[in-house]
Order: sequence, then structure tokens, then C-alpha cells
Amino acid sequence: MHGRVARVAITERAREVLRRLIEQHGPVLFHQSGGCSPMCIGVREFRIGGTDVLLGRLPWHTEFWISGEQYEHWKNTHLTVDVVSGRGSGISLEASEGMRFIIRSRLLTDEETTVLAAGPPPRKGADRMD
Repeated sequence: MHGRVARVAITERAREVLRRLIEQHGPVLFHQSGGCSPMCIGVREFRIGGTDVLLGRLPWHTEFWISGEQYEHWKNTHLTVDVVSGRGSGISLEASEGMRFIIRSRLLTDEETTVLAAGPPPRKGADRMD
């Protein structure tokens, strides 16, 4: 395996909801601070913490951030953003559509782990340049 390894992906159904949310609200980001439901929030509505880790980017330049503590628990895992019917956090933008984003996970393969270990560490919120 050569090149980049993504730590985060998105299902087609979740991608469609994400597109609608961006059309309605402008640029958004995901933040995972615990549990299985990441928050989807307007980029100007949320301040990334210094220890938060940039897990990856999804379509339309959508960043996926995870708290430093959660990253330590999930660092050997690939996360996939999915969406289901139901209401999650009232703060998360998809709640207005009667949906909630969830995380599906799998362990990284040995090859993925090797590629990630050979690269630079993931960016943290303290590294952000606004």
C-alpha cells in the first residue's frame, strides 16, 4: 500500500445530507468529542480546541476533528460517518432534518497502520492557522 491512508470516510447517504447542510448553512465541520454521534456545526460556530486532532477531510473541504482524549481511544481505528433517522444532539445541524450522524468503525489494517506511522503526526487544533 502506497500513498495516503484516510482515517475517516463518509457513506453516500451521509454525503447527501452533508451536501444539503452545506447548501443551507455554508461550510461545516464535524467534531467528535465522545459517544457515537459526531456534531456537524458551522465552521464559524465552533472553536477547535488546542488538543483536538484533525482526523481527516470529507467532501467539500469538510474537516473532521476529534478531541485529543477520544483520539487516543480511536487512533487505531478507521471511522465512517453515516446517518440514520432520529434526533441526536440539538446542536448538530442534521437534527433539523430528523436525522443524526453516527460513526461506524473498524480497526486499521496493518498496512494502513504502517503507512500512517511513516507519515507526520496528525495536526492538532493548536497547529491551526486561521
